[in-house]
Amino acid sequence: MSKIDKETIKKEHKKRQDEFEEGDIDNVLEDEEAIKSKFENKGKLQRYLDDAMILFSLLKDYANGNYREVPFNVIAAIGGALLYVLSPIDLIPDFIPIIGYLDDAAVIAFCLNLIEKDLITYKVWKRDGA
Repeated sequence: MSKIDKETIKKEHKKRQDEFEEGDIDNVLEDEEAIKSKFENKGKLQRYLDDAMILFSLLKDYANGNYREVPFNVIAAIGGALLYVLSPIDLIPDFIPIIGYLDDAAVIAFCLNLIEKDLITYKVWKRDGA
């Protein structure tokens, strides 16, 4: 695929979000280290490492029942995006030098934009002594 446009990213993320189920939260958390390693030293994806840490924190608090003030579609958006990063089958294969992680970064950026308000609310809850 030579061009990744916003609509393509949106469709891919929506597909992953729609397929994500409650039981998939455990899968994401079990693969946390593998997913985080994709963010470390991977060009465009590296800038989202801190965001990934917050996303994992939110998933953990949701899974543990500590934070449920977020609709499941937000959890599905996060889980779908994080699993996309781990998936070897995506729009641009990760093994392609330089551009292999552009689509992963675009999916994470799209997810962050989509859930921005919920993420801010979670950060305030976490900061205020969760």
